[in-house]
Amino acid sequence: MNEHTIKRYEDELSKLREKVLSMGEKVIKATRRSMNSLVKHDPKRAHKVIERDSTINALEIEIDEMTRTLLALRQPAAGDLRFVITTIKVVTDLERIGDLAEGIAVNMLKTEEHPVIRISSLQSLADLVIEQLSASLHAFAERDIDAAMKCIEGDERVDEKYKSMQREYLTYMLEDPRQITGGLITTNIAKYLERIGDHAVNISEMVIYMIKGHDVRHVDHETAAALISGKLEED
Repeated sequence: MNEHTIKRYEDELSKLREKVLSMGEKVIKATRRSMNSLVKHDPKRAHKVIERDSTINALEIEIDEMTRTLLALRQPAAGDLRFVITTIKVVTDLERIGDLAEGIAVNMLKTEEHPVIRISSLQSLADLVIEQLSASLHAFAERDIDAAMKCIEGDERVDEKYKSMQREYLTYMLEDPRQITGGLITTNIAKYLERIGDHAVNISEMVIYMIKGHDVRHVDHETAAALISGKLEED
């Protein structure tokens, strides 16, 4: 490639990265806004999340087209190829997070007739999940292995919190059948938050692949750390 072509190629990679980060910012905002609508009992915010999900979907389509063009015309290799592959995977997770944020907003609208149980527990779980998501996107933006591992390791706290909440909500529903509908809505929202955390972990695992070339999906945290540090080689 000549100098002009190289510059254009680098610009295309940079633009692709910026589009992914823009999409990431939108899904974080959607998650925060859906939770704020719940905490502040604000249906208008919930409707905004639902209406703006189409913007996130449109970005996914735009980024997919950009990656297809790059693969077809530029034929990236080595680290650039891993970046493009990572991008394809990451935008899929981001789109799903957008859907889950929309799901929280939809459930919020049901709480006008059936209030949620222990909203403080939901907010606590949301804080953990948004922290994970922010760490995963920072890892992607800055090629930061430590941030990626922080997100992956945080998944244990999210899972423990979620399981504890399930037991808590079940107890409320058994003690007072009038709480069942509200309890089920609350459980749905908690599940959506837990799934957002899972998608954040997926993003971080792909970031590690992008930087190091190691596939740490489906391995435990200790094995992932050993692969990254070079103490363990992949089979």
